[in-house]
Amino acid sequence: MSIQVSQLSKTYGEQKAVDGISFALNKGEIVGFLGPNGAGKSTTMKMITGYLPPSGGQAVVSGFDVAKEPLEVRRRVGYLPEANPLYYDMYVKEFLGFAASVHGLGKAAPERIRNIIALTGLEPESKKKIGALSKGYKQRVGLAQALLHDPEVLILDEPTSGLDPNQLADIRQVIRALGHNKTVILSTHIMQEVEAMCSRVIIINKGQIIADDTVQNLQQQEGHGYIQVTFGEPVAAAELEQLPEVVRVAPQEGNTWQLFTGNVEAVRKNLLQFALLNNRNILSLQSNSQSLEAIFRQLTK
Repeated sequence: MSIQVSQLSKTYGEQKAVDGISFALNKGEIVGFLGPNGAGKSTTMKMITGYLPPSGGQAVVSGFDVAKEPLEVRRRVGYLPEANPLYYDMYVKEFLGFAASVHGLGKAAPERIRNIIALTGLEPESKKKIGALSKGYKQRVGLAQALLHDPEVLILDEPTSGLDPNQLADIRQVIRALGHNKTVILSTHIMQEVEAMCSRVIIINKGQIIADDTVQNLQQQEGHGYIQVTFGEPVAAAELEQLPEVVRVAPQEGNTWQLFTGNVEAVRKNLLQFALLNNRNILSLQSNSQSLEAIFRQLTK
């Protein structure tokens, strides 16, 4: 396991910011770490990276206990915090050179800096002071410093904040490529980014994990998929609610209904059979999976 979290918790006075969460991540996984503001995402990330001591439980990164061997953990982790702290008076290359010296890259530093500047698309702005950069390019500098020492684990807190659509596509491609041989934890409020990049989703709410699965599996779980059907004549809600595998029904305009289910294909067959046996005409039949955003709202409201 690249990351093993066991009963990890953080308490501030009487408030439990993180409440005994556990999960394990493997090499090659890009995991979306989601939750509403104040759910405990950033606190968890800070504990995994060693920037914040836990109140209880354990976090192990690449076989090293974060509490007992923090320097070994930091050698293996690249971290982009939400606040993205940078030295605005330093030039981009100067800052990356400083970061390289902190990591002890030695003679390998110049080539590594050139490669990371190319990877993160910083070439056009690489000779400027960081304070003169746009927010999007500042995010790229933060990502570059997180990648500089070629870490085994990459923890990114809101990495796409401030990026324009073109920059989003570029950074998304970079993160996808990194996910082939690293473990990546990605926190964001942009659900489309999670659907595009992540192989797995962990949702935390009020300090506790409430979901941990692939996006596809979450969409297929009970009530997260639906069929929209339009009949040629009125149909009562009670008739549709009695169909096997239907969790709930929702009326739409006209004679259109949405039937929520964890088994879309079974409900499709049951609908066709219902129409045949009851002499009802189906004008349209369309299956859908709820978006990750809709699932997120359901789980965290």
